[in-house]
Amino acid sequence: MKFSDIIFTPHPHGGVKSRTFFPNGYELSVVAGQFAYSTPRTDFDSADDYEAFEIAVFDQDGEFVTNQFGFGDDVQGWLSRKEIEELMKTISEHA
Repeated sequence: MKFSDIIFTPHPHGGVKSRTFFPNGYELSVVAGQFAYSTPRTDFDSADDYEAFEIAVFDQDGEFVTNQFGFGDDVQGWLSRKEIEELMKTISEHA
């Protein structure tokens, strides 16, 4: 799966958001905008306008499990497209 496969929609607080579901039950949230840990921290209508994004990972019960993927918090900011693609690969391979 590639970053370009992520489907972004408008975030209700400005910027963009996405939810990507994996067959193993995990879910990846990717957001960017004024209130997200993104670059820039500005509200745009397209993910193309951002260099870095905020992510969170959830299990099948909707609980944060971001820390199971090498991050120290429920939410991790300022990830590049390449880092998100690497995370997507890791999530898809996670048992």
